Amino acid sequence: MIVITGAAGFIGSVLTGKMNLKGRDDLILVDDFSSENKEKNLTGKKNELSVHRDDFFQWFDKNYHLVEFVLHIGARTDTTEFDKNVFDILNLNYSKQIWNRCAEHKIPLIYASSAATYGMGEFGYKDNHDLVGKLKPLNPYGESKNDFDKWVLEQTEEPPFWAGLKFFNVYGPNEFHKGRMASVIFHAYNQIKETGKVRLFRSHNPDFKDGGQLRDFVYVKDVVDVINYFIDSRPESGLYNLGTGKARTFIDLANATFAALDMEPQIEFIDTPEDIRDKYQYFTEADMSKLYASGYNEPFYSLENGIGDYVKNYLVKENYY
Repeated sequence: MIVITGAAGFIGSVLTGKMNLKGRDDLILVDDFSSENKEKNLTGKKNELSVHRDDFFQWFDKNYHLVEFVLHIGARTDTTEFDKNVFDILNLNYSKQIWNRCAEHKIPLIYASSAATYGMGEFGYKDNHDLVGKLKPLNPYGESKNDFDKWVLEQTEEPPFWAGLKFFNVYGPNEFHKGRMASVIFHAYNQIKETGKVRLFRSHNPDFKDGGQLRDFVYVKDVVDVINYFIDSRPESGLYNLGTGKARTFIDLANATFAALDMEPQIEFIDTPEDIRDKYQYFTEADMSKLYASGYNEPFYSLENGIGDYVKNYLVKENYY
């Protein structure tokens, strides 16, 4: 059986659906399952058993011999949460317990790291293990992810295969429940629906035009395809970036969202809030050479094609993956 933590969340539920499409329903889904907003993410999906995250280790210790692979996608992802204890419990210590069990019982592990570990990008965006100790994340969420990456690289006991995937700006179906933490595409679509226009942050950096700030936006369908590649191929263990390798502007994003709705762009700019202005990232772009060198050769959705699929087939129809 395959364990998926965070299974009711955004990426976890799309991953569950993808596994079902591959004919796998021998899944152990782990989450807190208490949020009504996430219930629809798992509607129609097949699994062997659902286990509350608080009960998971008790279950795991009894049934580890049945587990073929652990996909640890669950995490607290709120970048506006500043209580470090929350992240220590859910992101750091919980992940350590999963790692130790996978190492002891020789179970392969894939876990969700984050591009938030790169901070302002002072050291670039290359998934080089030698850089991990130098990185300066901008918030407790990013720190928790980097702390776990650092801890992992210090371990002498490892699962037989492991990969920590540094997700960049993931967007796509099943993020309805995420509120403020949902993707800019999700918010842009809802702004257009409500007001007919999109509001973007004005640039406060002379090197960038308004709306010219750049991010590496990656479609969730590509994310789960890469995860399945790691399950099947098991290349060299390590940290891997998971973006597209091509940064795009927020203007591009807004224009693609309007195009998906067959509407003329109407964009206005607002000041970036002062409380985040000094930590605002103007550029992120995944160095994807390590993933490609491992043997992955599938094309990624372009921003226009990804947004087109997301808007037309999910947002407009209120469909779930």
